[in-house]
Amino acid sequence: MPYSLGELDFLRSHPEAVADAEQLELSKKTELANVTSLRNHYGENARGLVELVKARRLASRKIDGGAEWLLDGPSAQQATPSAVAQVRVKHLQQMGARRVADVTCSVGTELAHLQRTGIDAVGADLDMVRLRMARANVPGVPVVCADALRPVIDADVVVADPARRGSSGRIHNINQLMPPLPELVQAHRGRELAVKCAPGIDFADVADWAGQIDVVSVDGDVKESCVYTPGLSVGNVRRAVVLRGAEELTLTSAMPDDVGDGPAGSFIFDADGAIVRAGLVRHVAYKHGLWQLDPRIAYLTGDAVPAGLTGLRAFEVVEQVQLKKLKAALHGLGATSVEILVRGVDVDPDQLRKKLKLKSGAGPKQAWSVVITRVGSNAMAYVCRPVN
Repeated sequence: MPYSLGELDFLRSHPEAVADAEQLELSKKTELANVTSLRNHYGENARGLVELVKARRLASRKIDGGAEWLLDGPSAQQATPSAVAQVRVKHLQQMGARRVADVTCSVGTELAHLQRTGIDAVGADLDMVRLRMARANVPGVPVVCADALRPVIDADVVVADPARRGSSGRIHNINQLMPPLPELVQAHRGRELAVKCAPGIDFADVADWAGQIDVVSVDGDVKESCVYTPGLSVGNVRRAVVLRGAEELTLTSAMPDDVGDGPAGSFIFDADGAIVRAGLVRHVAYKHGLWQLDPRIAYLTGDAVPAGLTGLRAFEVVEQVQLKKLKAALHGLGATSVEILVRGVDVDPDQLRKKLKLKSGAGPKQAWSVVITRVGSNAMAYVCRPVN
């Protein structure tokens, strides 16, 4: 829950109270007692202390240095993960960006990465509480109160992150974003833009002004699509940037994609969501010498596990059956539990798992995965062992 200006003043001027709160567990089991203790010592400021500690614990998992930042729950949840911000800042640096204005800067996540890279950065927002937090989090970076639709900062590049969630939930219509995406683009006409959007944005909605579009995932979770204007683009391309631990894979739509389809080989591969969302499944197949099970479906197959498997999950095929025979196949293998992956077939994995009626046994446990997909006009199931 956002802070009042009074709560924020207290948090900034009483580091000893913050230190006391950070020692508390604040779990479901202990929170009532912990809050009571804080209230006895710090009165009505106990709420703000709890909010800060919880927000920092969330931020520490996604923002470099987040455990020491000044933020609240909503801003911590909405903050761009450091790994994703670094991809954007690296690209802006490569494209020669000199001065960048983050016109929806919130608590300063993007500004911090711009500053570390040496790019001249300026922030703007309309929320005074978040502006004050940004000034504390990124000292040395100018931050002003300004409307993203009324440019007041002289910069050659503008970064923006229109709010994608309102009081009624997630917003999918670009005209209902805050600020609306078409209005944001029009307001900054003549300057280069990098706009953070939802991963599921319809690329056709931005085709009239977009150049490069990056879809970025972190450890299998697709985080965002970033739409760049042509002056910040290496051609009119889509990129999938897959971050897995210390590994990074970047694919572009300029790469070859001449692959065929055919029967399953010894292994099936499930592409990372960023690759699928960017429409680069065939491109990663070409890179690794794989082919598709069906030209309409994102599953790939091959006879060997390629080196450098970032962006793909591998499954060794043990048995291939029509979907209606899956239960018998799993019982024949003595399977006691199963992971179910589905593309192109109207199957609910949880409901199917109940229908399979697998029985737990006392013997050795084998991890099983079932890949269900449409091949031609048939619903097929591939019983597999996951490959680490």
